[in-house]
Amino acid sequence: MRKFFQTILFTCILIAPVTIISSAQNSTDEPVIGLNIGNKAPDIIEKGMSDQQFKLSDLKGKLVLIDFWAAWCGPCRRENPTVVAAYQKFKNSDFKCGKGFTIFSVSLDQNKEAWVSAVAADKLEWPYHVSDLKYWYAKYAGIYKVNSIPANFLIDQNGIIIAKNLRGSMLEDALTQLQK
Repeated sequence: MRKFFQTILFTCILIAPVTIISSAQNSTDEPVIGLNIGNKAPDIIEKGMSDQQFKLSDLKGKLVLIDFWAAWCGPCRRENPTVVAAYQKFKNSDFKCGKGFTIFSVSLDQNKEAWVSAVAADKLEWPYHVSDLKYWYAKYAGIYKVNSIPANFLIDQNGIIIAKNLRGSMLEDALTQLQK
């Protein structure tokens, strides 16, 4: 467990030099977009519960947990209290890799009413909830290669993936390690 958090911290602190090196190699100013730790997370642009559009890249500067879940998913619903507790505890914190913490929830629901009801019932109070209501055929489930839920990606202030699939106490532990 300690090695895991050292890796997260190491990645967070050293990502700028790695980005510079990879930029020089790729002759571009941007890191490689991908799903591995150290890659820039693919942007998500999707409709929210009130049909407003949310864009993951608009959260630049914050530490963000991209959380794939669904109202019909028992393990997701059991994990939600942990995610809510982490949000409440860390939303106003300063981190080595970002100012503030938020969650960008991507639902794999088909039924809008069930999705909206689950957000309310589980008290998922952050504003960023999106879904195309296409179940396992959801656009971003495909882009992020999500084939089981819950699944999540922790990204730093620049959208770089610094951890994946933090569940239970691992989420709070990782956020604690990343605090200034």
